[in-house]
Amino acid sequence: MRPLSSAELRSVFSKLNLYIGRNIEHLLADDHSFRLLKDRVHYASESLLKQVHTLPSAAVLSLGTCVGRFTKSGAFRLHVTALDLLTKYALHKVWLKPGSEMAFLYGGNVGKQGVGRITDAIPQYGGVVVLSMSDLPLGFGVAAQSTEAVKDLDPTANVVLHQADVGEYLRMEDSMW
Repeated sequence: MRPLSSAELRSVFSKLNLYIGRNIEHLLADDHSFRLLKDRVHYASESLLKQVHTLPSAAVLSLGTCVGRFTKSGAFRLHVTALDLLTKYALHKVWLKPGSEMAFLYGGNVGKQGVGRITDAIPQYGGVVVLSMSDLPLGFGVAAQSTEAVKDLDPTANVVLHQADVGEYLRMEDSMW
């Protein structure tokens, strides 16, 4: 377990910037930091880090909140486990109608007919957090169109391109074991 290098930190912040923008400052203002454990990036409190240092490094499997991981090519990918952080500080949100929640949770994109509400001023290809109408976080994705363009879209056109959702745990359970 080690602190992230400047290049790794830049990669993580650029991905988080897509979803939470300048709210990254709130992540850093807390008594928390980012650590790399194997190829995964974790967000943990300093008090937890002090306690973990008493353990042998081989015994530590996870630490705090897993934000994402670095691929073999060096790219950073956000995990669905970062959804709580993204939801707390998200700039752009999309609320789904109850009928389209299951389609999103099975890995599908969000069409215009499934959008219940949408925040203003979402840029095209901006990061969005997807919520149910009762404000339950379902996942996150990338806006296929800007908010202004959504008003003129065909009802079957995509509004949010799927990135990750809470149903991944169930879908990946068979491949993990």
